[in-house]
Amino acid sequence: MTALTRPQRRRRAGRIATGTGYHLFSSMLALAFLVPIIWVTLNSFKTTREANQSPPTWIPQEWSLENYTKLADYGSGIGIYVWNSIVLSLVVVVGTVIVTVMAGYGFARYKFRGKSLLFGATLLILMVPYATILIPLFMVMSWLGLTNTIVGLALVQIMFHLPFGVFLMRNSFESIPKELEEAALVDGSGTFQAFWYISLPLVTPGIVTVALFGFIASWNEFLAPLIFLSGENSYTLPIMLVNLSSGQYGEVDYGALQAGVVIAIVPVLLLYLFLQRYYVAGLVNGALRG
Repeated sequence: MTALTRPQRRRRAGRIATGTGYHLFSSMLALAFLVPIIWVTLNSFKTTREANQSPPTWIPQEWSLENYTKLADYGSGIGIYVWNSIVLSLVVVVGTVIVTVMAGYGFARYKFRGKSLLFGATLLILMVPYATILIPLFMVMSWLGLTNTIVGLALVQIMFHLPFGVFLMRNSFESIPKELEEAALVDGSGTFQAFWYISLPLVTPGIVTVALFGFIASWNEFLAPLIFLSGENSYTLPIMLVNLSSGQYGEVDYGALQAGVVIAIVPVLLLYLFLQRYYVAGLVNGALRG
């Protein structure tokens, strides 16, 4: 084995030190994000008395499911709120993916008059403050008879997810060589078959990214459900959590509140961990292109 020269040893030591520092910093940053989640999870398994005591304890002195049991009887029941959030999120995801995939493909593959102007107008929606148009939208939904419905709320949220989704899907389709579709057309495939069997599988990371953004945003949304939903049985999980944090007669049950937070975290966390590799690839191939 050839002996390393002094400059080579210095460069190698520098790379090792840089790598060690990077991993140490990343570990500390990850720990900083994990500590609140761990804290909330541990508190959710404490008794009501221990969860509200001061100074707080880290490890529960007595492990209990009391807080989760309380949520089952809170308001309409935690199951109703979770179900409403799941239905809303799924409708938003399906609607957003369908519209953005078709629009993104059209912007990427077809030439038509006013294409750039229409695409720019779509992106301009990102500059409109979200809260400023909720009241006009409420009036429109009221006229259509869609207030206090999951469908009406889903339509509103889909509209706000479209600009970023269209941008991401257009760039994802543009990253695919047109020659692949042209070869399929030469072999006898139709335009839809070339789109469905050739292009669509190749933009899976972009589709997953759009779906994840739509699901997480609709799952955590509070302001729009508060305005468009008025019945206790139609409320979503974020509204229930805010009601819990407000307390009754000025008293907040922190144990039940943190149990609700854990229930809200779990679906999003599992979905992100399961689809993480697609999410990263979708951002790289879509949002960072063009």
